[in-house]
Amino acid sequence: MHLFPYLLAGAGLIAGFILRTLYMQGKRGSLELELKKMELAAKDEALKIIEGARHNAESREREIKMMAREKEHEAKTLEMRVQKREDMLDIRQEELNREADTLKKQADDIRTIKENIKNIEARVMLELEHVSRMSIDEARDQLMSITAKRYEDDIALRLQKLEQSHQDRFELRAREILTSTMQRLSTSTVQEHVTSSITLENSDIKGKIIGKEGRNIKTFERMAGVELLVDESPETIVISAFDPVRRQVAKTALEALISDGRIQPARIEEEIAKAQENINQTMTERGEAAVYETGVLQLPPGVVQILGRLAYRTSYGQNVLQHSVETAYIAAMLAEELGADVAIAKAGALVHDIGKALDHEVEGTHVNIGMRILEKFGVDTRIIDAMKSHHNEYPHESLESVIVQVADHISGGRPGARRDSVEQYVKRLADLEAITTKFPGVERSYALQAGREIRVFVTPEKVSDAEAKKLARDIAVSIERELKYPGEIKVTLIRENRVTEFAR
Repeated sequence: MHLFPYLLAGAGLIAGFILRTLYMQGKRGSLELELKKMELAAKDEALKIIEGARHNAESREREIKMMAREKEHEAKTLEMRVQKREDMLDIRQEELNREADTLKKQADDIRTIKENIKNIEARVMLELEHVSRMSIDEARDQLMSITAKRYEDDIALRLQKLEQSHQDRFELRAREILTSTMQRLSTSTVQEHVTSSITLENSDIKGKIIGKEGRNIKTFERMAGVELLVDESPETIVISAFDPVRRQVAKTALEALISDGRIQPARIEEEIAKAQENINQTMTERGEAAVYETGVLQLPPGVVQILGRLAYRTSYGQNVLQHSVETAYIAAMLAEELGADVAIAKAGALVHDIGKALDHEVEGTHVNIGMRILEKFGVDTRIIDAMKSHHNEYPHESLESVIVQVADHISGGRPGARRDSVEQYVKRLADLEAITTKFPGVERSYALQAGREIRVFVTPEKVSDAEAKKLARDIAVSIERELKYPGEIKVTLIRENRVTEFAR
């Protein structure tokens, strides 16, 4: 009885195991069936893909074969065209060869014909020389002589008309250019004097300036290089000096001493040294101002500094720096009208008188001094060539050099530019012409270029070529002896034959 529950439990376990085993075997059969179905479906899909790929490959193969046939056809067509062109080129080459042979034969024929013509001409000329009993050169000379004699009057008249026509046209054009240039530039002219004056508030300061036993005034005059005139007028001191730089230094120093009130030798030396330094600085500034005003910016600083010294230099009463600036403007206008280099002409005109800044310290003419200054600082040789000929010391090497000379004459030669009153100016020109007309054989004379040149016309029947040279020298000597004038005067004597006829 006690074993029955255990038997019953064991039977239950055995029955459960059997049932589970049967269940698992049924489920396993279902899975295998499912896998078999999937395997069949995969095989069908693979067959479809393989069939599609084979179909695509066959289609692509047909397309490639078709394209290959088209390319092959195109290649054959191109090959045929190339072959056809080569055949045409061969034909053209043969034609060119035949034409070249023909031209060569024609050239040989022409050469032979020319040689035959030369031989015939030579035989004809020999026959003509034999018949005429003269050579070819003699016949040509005789023909030219006969023609010249027959038409000599007509040729001379024609040449005279052409010469007069061109001369009138050139003079008119030159007059228009110069007139336009002078009208475009209008500058005021202020003459420089050799004295400066200082107005005093009272006359008592003169005693301090003179000092005990004249000690102060002597020190001032010695240090400044000027002369003080204290007795000219009650409340004025006049500073006299031909050098405008020294005169300006003295004026600046004296004004500072009068303003300070302490006037003694030590203070005089100190103020003169200070004034000299200020003037040097002012001259540099004036040089820079002139350069910027004219637009000539290629000059070295050393040249600009020396150029500023011209602000206190004068030439016959005309301020040289102002004259140089004015000349630069005129030269630029002339260069523009004549098609020359405006920059070179303007720069050459601005520095043409730079030698005058040092002509009292260095030997030589101001032209040579200026050339040495410009060469020292490495200025463009074209500028040096343009400035060195303005007084005819050197030949003109460029159009710009002629322009600088003309501009210099326009600026400095006009009445009123330099220290000559109008009456003195007119009288000097009249005296200059009167001196030349007293010589025998002189027909008329004209003073030109503000009295810098006298042009003398003589009667050719009364004065020969040899006598003309002696007469020009006699006129120059007479001018030197009888007339006072600044600078130099050029004497130009003209002797010419002119024949005038009238066609009626």
